[in-house]
Amino acid sequence: MSQAFDVVVIGAGPGGYIAAIRAAQLGFKVACIDEWKNAAGGPAPGGTCTNVGCIPSKALLQSSEHFEHANHHFADHGISTGKVTMDVAKMIGRKDTVVKQNNDGILYLFKKNKVTFFHGRGSFGKAVDGGYEVQVTGAKEETLSGKQVIIATGSNARALPGTPFDEETVLSNDGALRVGAVPKKLVLIGSGVIGLEMGSVWRRLGSDVTILEGLPTFLGAVDEQIAKEAKKAFDKQGLKIELGVKVGDIKTGKKGVSVAYTNAKGEAVTLDADKLIVSIGRVPNTIGLNAEAVGLQLDERGAIVVDADCKTNLPGVWAVGDVVRGPMLAHKAEEEGVAVAERIAGQHGHVNFNTIPWVIYTSPEIAWVGRTEQQLKADGVAYKAGTFPFLANGRARALGDTTGMVKFLADATTDEILGVHIVGPMASELIAEAVVAMEFKASAEDIARICHAHPSLSEATKEAALAVDKRTLNF
Repeated sequence: MSQAFDVVVIGAGPGGYIAAIRAAQLGFKVACIDEWKNAAGGPAPGGTCTNVGCIPSKALLQSSEHFEHANHHFADHGISTGKVTMDVAKMIGRKDTVVKQNNDGILYLFKKNKVTFFHGRGSFGKAVDGGYEVQVTGAKEETLSGKQVIIATGSNARALPGTPFDEETVLSNDGALRVGAVPKKLVLIGSGVIGLEMGSVWRRLGSDVTILEGLPTFLGAVDEQIAKEAKKAFDKQGLKIELGVKVGDIKTGKKGVSVAYTNAKGEAVTLDADKLIVSIGRVPNTIGLNAEAVGLQLDERGAIVVDADCKTNLPGVWAVGDVVRGPMLAHKAEEEGVAVAERIAGQHGHVNFNTIPWVIYTSPEIAWVGRTEQQLKADGVAYKAGTFPFLANGRARALGDTTGMVKFLADATTDEILGVHIVGPMASELIAEAVVAMEFKASAEDIARICHAHPSLSEATKEAALAVDKRTLNF
């Protein structure tokens, strides 16, 4: 006998659990299925983001940043600490606690919003009158029926061909978050978000870190001026980043891993390391979904094909987040989850892909929204640019963190903000003002005329807006 629901959500990552909660708020009877397990075998909702992605990586970044400040910056403030050591096991334990707090928080939210949670793998059974049969495979087998189904099964780390993850020597983002001791030598393949963040964590703790990137440019999706500023900072920190490399043979053994590659000059190089982290992107997770049972359409990458409203080719079946087109970002998945729940309710859910912020949580942080200068040039858009360095910001000086800048790009005729790009302290928080401004189609002059608290890092945002009209006040 199947349990009947209005909405069945498969996956409890950011897209799935948010979709389930919003659907429940709208009056639907909702089930959410998720198979993540904690160390004790219990449910661990939150998906990759909570368990092996956004949340644990930020916990390790925070711990490693405290360690670096204690070793290299406290003295500037008159603080004497003596010899500072890192208990890696305790750091990892704190990270695990933070993750569990988030897992438990989601379970609480399900209970609060009357979402029925099923711990196991969700897959399609068959189409039935008025909906779909969904199987739950886990400690307890269940059969559910849903009038509407939302798929939010996320993504998996992409492995190098011929070099599978063993999570001991060759690590995905999962294994990179569980390293038990500081590696003497660490190699990362891929200089994207995961590569830079994990490289930063272990570099701060004492690893000799080399990042190998196949592309000839650093952070090609980032505004070129901002990327160059970030690269200078990483070089100064001792993070070795090699661009334009071609990775060859990778050999693992009892002593670690050996990575052969050809550098940008065409020279053959071999690097020996204790650990290798591979961060070359992610692939949609549709394995085990049994899409063929109901005729759900997938593309050549294995992603679920959806339209602009996240509708699949099947009536009443939707998909959101990493498993569909678009950026693989937790907050993008959340917005799609809310929009789909509201569309099911007959409302007009909407996601503006042009104002989705991006963040890399290194030090300095990198954040942006909208188009880059190189994109505007390629599109033939006439624009004005304004920048302001944190070196001239009083709060940044007081913090002792003056690396980077804020950059505004505005339409040359209308002054509408087309993009905002930040590299520097707390960029992840500062970018929110730009997102709000762009959502309301504000001009650079609007931001320039708004009173910002003094002293604050946000004053750099105001000054960069003023710089669009070449009238900065503090630089």
